[in-house]
Amino acid sequence: MIGDRWGVSDDEIARAYPCDDFVTSPTLRAWRGVSVEAPTEAVWPWVAQVRLAPYSYDWIDNLGRRSPRELLDLPEPRVGETFTATGGRKLGRVVSVAPGEQLTGAIMGAFMSYVLIPQERDTSRLLLKVVMRTNRLVAVGVSVGDLVMARRQLLTFKQLAEQHRS
Repeated sequence: MIGDRWGVSDDEIARAYPCDDFVTSPTLRAWRGVSVEAPTEAVWPWVAQVRLAPYSYDWIDNLGRRSPRELLDLPEPRVGETFTATGGRKLGRVVSVAPGEQLTGAIMGAFMSYVLIPQERDTSRLLLKVVMRTNRLVAVGVSVGDLVMARRQLLTFKQLAEQHRS
């Protein structure tokens, strides 16, 4: 499908993701990934902070409000709580979480898993998989739109984790 992959290897596409447990026979499957020059424990707090803001193109998906550039002292995410917020409006819900390893949310019919994989020399892979069951035309549109927005989001998380690593 158009826009279904960015920054991921064949092995990363083949692996199981928590979002796979929530959608049977998805029409949309999209994978995104980025290497981060920081250990997973430095990346996780930024991923978990998606509960406050989208960390993508704030002028589009956050009504011009800047996503926080400092870590706030948030408790670990819990199943059932709000997944994210855009323009101050809470959206979606957390459906699965393993602190420091993965955060899975549901929003507008899509399920998405952020997965952290430790690498050598205190580096990480931050992977995102999105699945959804919808008609083919909508799936293509969502895949392309998500490619643009998710790419920016993952690159923002990368930048913030690398700048603030301890």
